Amino acid sequence: MDRDRAARAEGEIAGIVLAAGEGRAFGGPKALVVFGNETLVARARRTLAAGGCRPVVVVLGAAAPEVQRVSALADAVVVVNETWATGMGGSLRVGLDAARHAGAAAALVALADQPLVTPALVDRLIGAWRHGAAAAVATYEGERLTPVLIDRSLWDEVAEHAVGDRGARALWRARPELVTPVDCGDVGAPDDIDTPADLRRLTRRLARSAAAPSAAGDP
Repeated sequence: MDRDRAARAEGEIAGIVLAAGEGRAFGGPKALVVFGNETLVARARRTLAAGGCRPVVVVLGAAAPEVQRVSALADAVVVVNETWATGMGGSLRVGLDAARHAGAAAALVALADQPLVTPALVDRLIGAWRHGAAAAVATYEGERLTPVLIDRSLWDEVAEHAVGDRGARALWRARPELVTPVDCGDVGAPDDIDTPADLRRLTRRLARSAAAPSAAGDP
């Protein structure tokens, strides 16, 4: 499983933004939601790029043409999961296929609806991978959540487990020795936007952060 550290030092890490869902609880695709002065999907793309991911793959599904029209995605590799309605697993497989085609050595998988992820958090996960982690999982107060950075050697296993609305968590439970927890609570937060109330709450938090920048550094 370990790869020569020199090879890891030179390897490119693809960023994968999962943004294909219809946002049923929100009332529409969350990729179209504006947070700050940009859509959530554009913010996620920018965050991953600023943290060191090359390329950034954006996986769209519901309302894909509209999302592309209103979002700043010119620098991204945009792919569409035609089976987005079957759940997140299909989008993860599509994203990994695009990362494989790009020749990436690892992939950092992030969700478009978590706008408090920062470039510093992305950089920390990349650092863990460069130092030998097979799957570097962001943790907050000890809880393993997202983003997660996955070495290329695991992509086939991850794809096998990514069925319906499941991602890679079943694999991590079955093979915990693969997982390196990475504490990220000081450089970001896992809060997601599922409802309009969540959007209002995090927008207020963003405003407070802009008025008094924290150590986490808003992207």
